[in-house]
Amino acid sequence: MRLIVSAIFVLLTGSFAAAETRARIAVASNFQDTLRSLSDAFEEKNADSHIDIISGSTGKLYAQIIASAPFDAFFSADSERPSRLEATGKIQAGSRFTYALGILILWTPRDDLNLSTGSTFLQSDRYRRLAIANPRLAPYGQASIEALRQLDALPIAKNRLVYGENVAQAYHFAHSGAAELALVSLAQIQVATSSGGSAWRLPQDTYSAIEQQAVLLTENPVAANFLAFCRSEAGRKLIEKAGYRLP
Repeated sequence: MRLIVSAIFVLLTGSFAAAETRARIAVASNFQDTLRSLSDAFEEKNADSHIDIISGSTGKLYAQIIASAPFDAFFSADSERPSRLEATGKIQAGSRFTYALGILILWTPRDDLNLSTGSTFLQSDRYRRLAIANPRLAPYGQASIEALRQLDALPIAKNRLVYGENVAQAYHFAHSGAAELALVSLAQIQVATSSGGSAWRLPQDTYSAIEQQAVLLTENPVAANFLAFCRSEAGRKLIEKAGYRLP
């Protein structure tokens, strides 16, 4: 009996130890590639730690967290959801911070379309479909609608919009040819270096700042250390290089 109890103890403590070497991080789809670069750099410095990445729209991930999804940290594409989580006591106290400011880009993979004067193009009749993230779920979708309105392009665009669940799907719609254009994040275009086509950076004053915040949801030490790494000079350099402004 003593041997059996000892064996069970070893198995349990071993599984707990294994759990403490991993962290499940939920991330908005626009930031998933950058988070992967950050996690690679973090794991290189911390050989015993591993980051599991779960991506999706900010709205859907938030709903999953409210429903007690087993995430250890959340990298949102806005500040609203992290603030709500903090207000309801669902995060570790003092963990909320802004990790990046998003940059909105009009992009087409087609070489025959020139977006150098993007506002004029959006106001024209030269396209049939424009893909954006769902504004009800994704901050980049909200920013897209705001920018189109500011550019006096919404009257033309409103009947030509194709909605992706998140900004990654909006990018896919344009990349696959389902839409000629997409409003996406600069980071997506920089990652897709072989995409070609044309891009135009929307003026910052056409949409409210896309303030992307992260929060620690559990006491997982790997997640806490990873968030600290993202706030470090090395982490901030990787974020800026990926195509974001720093707060």
